[in-house]
Amino acid sequence: MKIKTLRMRFGFTLVEIMIVVAIIGLLAAIAIPNFIKSRATTQANACISNMQQIDGSITEWALENNHTTGATPPNVVGLTTLGYLHTPGGNAPACPAMGTYNLALVGTAPSVTCSLGSSVTPAHMAQ
Repeated sequence: MKIKTLRMRFGFTLVEIMIVVAIIGLLAAIAIPNFIKSRATTQANACISNMQQIDGSITEWALENNHTTGATPPNVVGLTTLGYLHTPGGNAPACPAMGTYNLALVGTAPSVTCSLGSSVTPAHMAQ
């Protein structure tokens, strides 16, 4: 009498593994550009918020010190130490894309020099 042994098949075939890898690669190809775009959008929004705070503190400084349009305000650190720019920790706001804020004269909008410069403009501040 012959004894039949059941042979159990464990694991995956090469084709199955290749299909799974291809699906993961396709999902990554879709997700990574969207992640990069959302990160840049978030940094631009944070930058716009910082520029609005800086502009408001310049206006407050000018009003309290009787300066007119065209006066040169103190730098960002000066506005922070004088108490016009309130940030967490008492530090000057930093550009999220490692840029620098360029203070404008009183009555004009500040600008930023960084990799987001094309997407963060004074026109966005009006929004």
